[in-house]
Amino acid sequence: MGRVFVVKLEDGEIVHKCLEEFAVQHNIKSAAVLAVGALNENSRMTVGPEDGDARPVTPLYHTLHAPHETAGVGTIFEGEDGLPRLHMHVSCGRDGEGLTGCIRVGSVVWQILEVIIIELTDCSAKKIKDESTGFEILEP
Repeated sequence: MGRVFVVKLEDGEIVHKCLEEFAVQHNIKSAAVLAVGALNENSRMTVGPEDGDARPVTPLYHTLHAPHETAGVGTIFEGEDGLPRLHMHVSCGRDGEGLTGCIRVGSVVWQILEVIIIELTDCSAKKIKDESTGFEILEP
């Protein structure tokens, strides 16, 4: 384990962009990420494949209709271009309804998102493009 960062994202910030920029600024190559707070209406999430057997994968998307309480876990690893990639899944809830998905397609903070980034040292894992799925797949 390396450094531990406490990050506060604020209202209107796009989660994956902010955390990837933070990783560049602090030279974070690999990390575990925890988050708690809320996502705003119009946040987009990937919520599954249209058909789990189809290649390439066609994702399903969902747009939040209102602010949702949110908790998430994720990772940061470098892509083939040397830039950090956040892969984070969150569970969101509002008024008894829940949704889980990946925030990479444009999830926006409502008020605050508290984030803990735990740097992983001596880790050579990278995200490598998988032609079959179209995903950047972790290669340990």
